[in-house]
Amino acid sequence: MRSLVDGADSIERLPPVHLPDPRALELEQALLPREAFFGPTEQVPVERAVGRISAETISPYPPGVPVVAPGEVITEPVVDYLRSGIEHGFLISDAADPSVRSFRVVARP
Repeated sequence: MRSLVDGADSIERLPPVHLPDPRALELEQALLPREAFFGPTEQVPVERAVGRISAETISPYPPGVPVVAPGEVITEPVVDYLRSGIEHGFLISDAADPSVRSFRVVARP
């Protein structure tokens, strides 16, 4: 323990994770998950994903809990959380694009 404390100043500092207020993680369910997941989809850049309906599950690890589920409306706080988590070193194993530079969303008619 002493060596950890003594060497703490030499540990690389990672960018902070922008964890939103817990209420911001309660997304609107706009479609049934089944309809969103199995219906027509498209991959859009992150800049165009806010306000769209997710067609995928997105679970950052840690903690490994889904933040976005199929059928939920993607919000700016969630995108900011995921992008800052990637910069911090989170792994995104569920998403079509684990870099979270794009999202799989329900296709618009």
